Amino acid sequence: MRYEYKVIPAPARGQKGKGVKGVEGRFANALETLMNQMGSDGWEYQRAETLPSEERAGLTSKTTVFRNVLVFRRVIETDVESFEPKLLDAPEPEPEPEHDDEETAESLDEAEISEDDTPEDEERRD
Repeated sequence: MRYEYKVIPAPARGQKGKGVKGVEGRFANALETLMNQMGSDGWEYQRAETLPSEERAGLTSKTTVFRNVLVFRRVIETDVESFEPKLLDAPEPEPEPEHDDEETAESLDEAEISEDDTPEDEERRD
């Protein structure tokens, strides 16, 4: 299986919500809302990371800032992986035609007539 990953910044502030109280509750609500949104788009939460980020501070100096990010992944479906062959149904045998005694007799009579010489054939031979 192949995966694609998405890394997004973790929420820095809380989000107000119905029945949510306190700073921790608002922060948890912001995180929950973000994770549910990503999950509905097919992304699976993997982990939270704190990573260093070097930024410029002033004209000549640099400083290191640590950033909190959330890592998500989802499966990449290729055409080959999504292909599911379907077996065809076996053909049904054809029913054998039923022969009536009358039909059989008629077909035999026709065969006898075609085998016998007609009067026109006899005239040609003479």
